[in-house]
Amino acid sequence: MTRTVSGADSTADRLRTMIASGEFSPGAQLSEERLSDQLGVSRNTLREAFRLLARDRLVEHVFNRGVFVRRLSAEDVTDLYAARRVLEEAAVRACTPTSPALDAAAAAVTAARDAAVTGDWGAVGTADIRFHAELVRAVPSTRIHGLMDGLLAEMRLAFLTADDPASFHAEFVERNEAIVVALRAGDQTGASALLADYLDDAERTLRVAAGAKG
Repeated sequence: MTRTVSGADSTADRLRTMIASGEFSPGAQLSEERLSDQLGVSRNTLREAFRLLARDRLVEHVFNRGVFVRRLSAEDVTDLYAARRVLEEAAVRACTPTSPALDAAAAAVTAARDAAVTGDWGAVGTADIRFHAELVRAVPSTRIHGLMDGLLAEMRLAFLTADDPASFHAEFVERNEAIVVALRAGDQTGASALLADYLDDAERTLRVAAGAKG
Protein backbone atom coordinates (compact mmCIF):
# COMPACT_ATOMS: atom_id res chain seq x y z
CA MET A 1 0.00 0.00 0.00
CA THR A 2 1.42 3.38 -1.02
CA ARG A 3 1.56 5.97 1.73
CA THR A 4 0.07 9.34 0.86
CA VAL A 5 2.37 12.20 1.77
CA SER A 6 0.51 15.14 3.27
CA GLY A 7 1.42 18.79 2.96
CA ALA A 8 2.57 18.72 6.58
CA ASP A 9 4.77 15.66 5.94
CA SER A 10 6.34 17.33 2.91
CA THR A 11 6.88 20.58 4.81
CA ALA A 12 8.43 18.70 7.74
CA ASP A 13 10.80 16.94 5.32
CA ARG A 14 11.87 20.29 3.85
CA LEU A 15 12.49 21.70 7.31
CA ARG A 16 14.49 18.61 8.31
CA THR A 17 16.72 19.18 5.30
CA MET A 18 17.16 22.85 6.18
CA ILE A 19 18.07 21.97 9.77
CA ALA A 20 20.45 19.21 8.68
CA SER A 21 22.23 21.56 6.28
CA GLY A 22 22.84 24.04 9.08
CA GLU A 23 20.47 26.66 7.68
CA PHE A 24 18.92 26.74 11.14
CA SER A 25 21.40 26.20 13.93
CA PRO A 26 20.52 24.60 17.28
CA GLY A 27 18.70 27.16 19.41
CA ALA A 28 17.44 29.16 16.43
CA GLN A 29 13.84 30.33 16.51
CA LEU A 30 11.65 29.24 13.59
CA SER A 31 9.46 32.15 12.52
CA GLU A 32 5.99 30.94 11.61
CA GLU A 33 5.30 34.03 9.51
CA ARG A 34 8.56 33.94 7.57
CA LEU A 35 8.55 30.19 6.95
CA SER A 36 4.92 30.19 5.88
CA ASP A 37 5.82 32.70 3.16
CA GLN A 38 9.16 31.08 2.29
CA LEU A 39 7.76 27.56 1.92
CA GLY A 40 4.46 28.63 0.41
CA VAL A 41 2.31 26.77 2.93
CA SER A 42 -0.49 27.78 5.26
CA ARG A 43 0.08 28.50 8.94
CA ASN A 44 -1.95 25.40 9.83
CA THR A 45 0.22 23.18 7.61
CA LEU A 46 3.36 24.68 9.13
CA ARG A 47 2.08 24.13 12.66
CA GLU A 48 1.39 20.49 11.87
CA ALA A 49 4.91 20.20 10.40
CA PHE A 50 6.29 21.66 13.63
CA ARG A 51 4.33 19.04 15.56
CA LEU A 52 5.93 16.28 13.46
CA LEU A 53 9.40 17.73 14.04
CA ALA A 54 8.73 18.03 17.77
CA ARG A 55 7.74 14.35 17.79
CA ASP A 56 11.15 13.60 16.27
CA ARG A 57 12.78 15.84 18.91
CA LEU A 58 14.19 18.19 16.31
CA VAL A 59 12.32 21.26 17.53
CA GLU A 60 10.67 22.32 20.76
CA HIS A 61 7.80 24.63 21.63
CA VAL A 62 8.67 27.18 24.30
CA PHE A 63 5.59 28.62 25.99
CA ASN A 64 4.89 32.23 24.99
CA ARG A 65 8.04 32.34 22.86
CA GLY A 66 7.59 30.07 19.85
CA VAL A 67 9.26 27.13 18.16
CA PHE A 68 13.02 26.57 18.35
CA VAL A 69 15.48 24.08 16.89
CA ARG A 70 16.50 21.87 19.77
CA ARG A 71 19.94 22.29 21.28
CA LEU A 72 21.17 18.91 22.47
CA SER A 73 22.75 18.65 25.89
CA ALA A 74 25.63 16.33 26.77
CA GLU A 75 23.03 14.12 28.45
CA ASP A 76 21.02 13.97 25.20
CA VAL A 77 24.13 12.80 23.36
CA THR A 78 24.74 10.08 25.96
CA ASP A 79 21.13 8.91 25.65
CA LEU A 80 21.31 8.81 21.85
CA TYR A 81 24.48 6.75 21.87
CA ALA A 82 23.13 4.32 24.47
CA ALA A 83 20.21 3.60 22.13
CA ARG A 84 22.46 3.41 19.08
CA ARG A 85 24.70 0.81 20.72
CA VAL A 86 21.74 -1.52 21.23
CA LEU A 87 20.43 -1.19 17.68
CA GLU A 88 23.75 -1.20 15.85
CA GLU A 89 25.16 -4.13 17.78
CA ALA A 90 22.05 -6.10 16.79
CA ALA A 91 22.67 -5.01 13.19
CA VAL A 92 26.26 -6.24 13.19
CA ARG A 93 25.18 -9.60 14.60
CA ALA A 94 22.47 -9.92 11.94
CA CYS A 95 24.69 -8.85 9.04
CA THR A 96 26.25 -11.50 6.79
CA PRO A 97 28.77 -11.01 3.97
CA THR A 98 25.92 -11.29 1.45
CA SER A 99 23.40 -9.05 3.22
CA PRO A 100 21.87 -6.42 0.90
CA ALA A 101 22.15 -4.06 3.87
CA LEU A 102 25.92 -4.41 3.77
CA ASP A 103 26.01 -3.51 0.06
CA ALA A 104 23.96 -0.39 0.80
CA ALA A 105 26.20 0.54 3.74
CA ALA A 106 29.30 0.11 1.56
CA ALA A 107 27.76 2.40 -1.06
CA ALA A 108 27.29 5.03 1.66
CA VAL A 109 31.00 4.80 2.51
CA THR A 110 31.85 5.40 -1.14
CA ALA A 111 29.53 8.43 -1.21
CA ALA A 112 31.22 9.78 1.92
CA ARG A 113 34.66 9.39 0.37
CA ASP A 114 33.58 11.18 -2.80
CA ALA A 115 32.08 14.06 -0.79
CA ALA A 116 35.22 14.33 1.36
CA VAL A 117 37.36 14.78 -1.75
CA THR A 118 35.37 17.90 -2.65
CA GLY A 119 35.28 19.15 0.93
CA ASP A 120 31.50 18.84 1.19
CA TRP A 121 31.41 17.92 4.88
CA GLY A 122 27.66 18.31 5.12
CA ALA A 123 27.32 15.58 2.48
CA VAL A 124 29.89 13.48 4.34
CA GLY A 125 27.76 13.74 7.46
CA THR A 126 24.66 12.74 5.48
CA ALA A 127 26.49 9.74 4.05
CA ASP A 128 27.66 8.77 7.54
CA ILE A 129 24.07 8.80 8.77
CA ARG A 130 23.05 6.77 5.73
CA PHE A 131 25.78 4.21 6.49
CA HIS A 132 24.39 3.52 9.95
CA ALA A 133 20.77 3.57 8.78
CA GLU A 134 21.54 1.03 6.05
CA LEU A 135 23.51 -1.20 8.40
CA VAL A 136 20.53 -1.47 10.74
CA ARG A 137 18.44 -2.69 7.78
CA ALA A 138 20.22 -6.01 8.30
CA VAL A 139 17.82 -6.52 11.21
CA PRO A 140 14.55 -7.78 9.69
CA SER A 141 12.24 -5.42 11.60
CA THR A 142 10.60 -2.30 10.23
CA ARG A 143 10.02 -1.14 13.81
CA ILE A 144 13.77 -1.26 14.47
CA HIS A 145 14.38 0.64 11.21
CA GLY A 146 11.95 3.35 12.30
CA LEU A 147 13.59 3.67 15.71
CA MET A 148 17.01 4.03 14.11
CA ASP A 149 15.81 6.62 11.61
CA GLY A 150 14.42 8.70 14.47
CA LEU A 151 17.69 8.50 16.40
CA LEU A 152 19.69 9.49 13.35
CA ALA A 153 17.45 12.49 12.70
CA GLU A 154 18.46 13.74 16.16
CA MET A 155 22.10 12.93 15.42
CA ARG A 156 22.08 15.68 12.79
CA LEU A 157 21.59 18.18 15.61
CA ALA A 158 24.57 16.69 17.42
CA PHE A 159 26.72 16.95 14.29
CA LEU A 160 25.93 20.66 14.09
CA THR A 161 27.63 21.20 17.45
CA ALA A 162 31.00 19.94 16.16
CA ASP A 163 33.54 22.77 16.00
CA ASP A 164 35.46 21.21 13.12
CA PRO A 165 33.15 19.03 10.99
CA ALA A 166 35.98 18.24 8.56
CA SER A 167 38.16 16.55 11.14
CA PHE A 168 35.18 14.96 12.90
CA HIS A 169 33.72 13.32 9.81
CA ALA A 170 36.99 12.52 8.05
CA GLU A 171 38.10 10.13 10.78
CA PHE A 172 34.85 8.21 10.75
CA VAL A 173 34.81 7.63 7.00
CA GLU A 174 37.83 5.35 7.44
CA ARG A 175 36.26 3.63 10.41
CA ASN A 176 33.01 2.95 8.58
CA GLU A 177 35.02 1.32 5.82
CA ALA A 178 36.86 -0.86 8.34
CA ILE A 179 33.52 -2.10 9.67
CA VAL A 180 32.43 -2.99 6.12
CA VAL A 181 35.69 -4.87 5.49
CA ALA A 182 35.26 -6.90 8.69
CA LEU A 183 31.67 -7.79 7.85
CA ARG A 184 32.60 -8.74 4.27
CA ALA A 185 35.06 -11.21 5.83
CA GLY A 186 32.36 -12.61 8.10
CA ASP A 187 34.13 -11.25 11.18
CA GLN A 188 31.16 -10.05 13.21
CA THR A 189 33.19 -10.01 16.44
CA GLY A 190 35.81 -7.76 14.89
CA ALA A 191 33.16 -5.51 13.37
CA SER A 192 31.43 -5.27 16.74
CA ALA A 193 34.66 -4.17 18.42
CA LEU A 194 35.32 -1.57 15.71
CA LEU A 195 31.79 -0.26 16.04
CA ALA A 196 32.04 -0.03 19.83
CA ASP A 197 35.25 2.00 19.61
CA TYR A 198 33.70 4.21 16.92
CA LEU A 199 30.61 4.98 19.00
CA ASP A 200 32.65 5.59 22.16
CA ASP A 201 34.91 8.10 20.42
CA ALA A 202 32.08 9.86 18.58
CA GLU A 203 30.05 10.15 21.77
CA ARG A 204 33.00 11.58 23.68
CA THR A 205 33.66 14.23 21.03
CA LEU A 206 30.01 15.29 20.72
CA ARG A 207 29.45 15.31 24.48
CA VAL A 208 32.27 17.82 24.83
CA ALA A 209 30.88 19.95 21.98
CA ALA A 210 27.34 19.85 23.37
CA GLY A 211 28.55 20.70 26.86
CA ALA A 212 30.55 23.66 25.59
CA LYS A 213 27.53 25.07 23.75
CA GLY A 214 24.84 24.15 26.24
